[in-house]
Amino acid sequence: MLRRIKFKGLPLTLVGRVLKVGALAPDFKVTSQDLKEVTSFDFKDKVKVISSFPSLDTPVCDLQVKEFNKRAAKFSSDVVVIGISKDLPFAQKRFCSANEIKNEIVLSDYKLSSFGINYGLLIKELSLLARSVLIIDKNDFVRYIQIADELTSSLDYEGALKSLQEVLSSPAFTANGRVLPSKCIPCEGNVLPLSKERIETLLAKERGWELVDGKKLVKEFKFADFVEEKYFLDTLSIVTEEQGHHPVITIVYNKLRVTLTTHAADGLTENDFILARIIDELGYEEWKEPSS
Repeated sequence: MLRRIKFKGLPLTLVGRVLKVGALAPDFKVTSQDLKEVTSFDFKDKVKVISSFPSLDTPVCDLQVKEFNKRAAKFSSDVVVIGISKDLPFAQKRFCSANEIKNEIVLSDYKLSSFGINYGLLIKELSLLARSVLIIDKNDFVRYIQIADELTSSLDYEGALKSLQEVLSSPAFTANGRVLPSKCIPCEGNVLPLSKERIETLLAKERGWELVDGKKLVKEFKFADFVEEKYFLDTLSIVTEEQGHHPVITIVYNKLRVTLTTHAADGLTENDFILARIIDELGYEEWKEPSS
């Protein structure tokens, strides 16, 4: 997935989890035009065409919403078309009403940037979403990703729709090589810690995480300054809160130390390794100071 795009030739940085075709689509939370929370679960068992864009107040974004709305009229009931931006819900409602947007569900990521962070589409310098289109099948596998490398450029609509037809004609898809679930599982009842052998197997697949006392995963992150560190911490807080599994975080100026453990098990569980993987997906290599 692209980590850099441009705006009129100037470089911009995409932050958030690195998403790849074949991965299970992350959960996200956004806001409807009547200020209600909408989650990815609300579109379960549908093929999802998700279009993201910076702002409805620009001609290219205006066209993008109208184009997907027009084409969505021809899709079957198995397909839902979703538009997501960081425009306020009030502005989205006015736009959809004025332009009769009835076939596309337009939602706002203004509150938490949950969609932008979980899908790696948040533009750090602008706090807006990149221009993209994704296709997610009924089983929630990501089947197609297109990100405009120039923010002012239009998407390749024909390419996206061709991919959609392929998904509809070949709905079965199985990802191979998955070692862990895609998200943390709530702890219920008696929770047992992982065996030493299982910990060693999982730890071997993680980069930079240190096993401490046989019960904790620890990793230190270093940033150019406190402002960069604070931005990363804010991003980290969104994904950990959504996973319902919270690390211990220690901050000393430009160094941030993350400690993972499961208190209910008095040791490590798969949740700790799942969260470690998600934290690494945030692309820390894009954040750390150039000299380190």
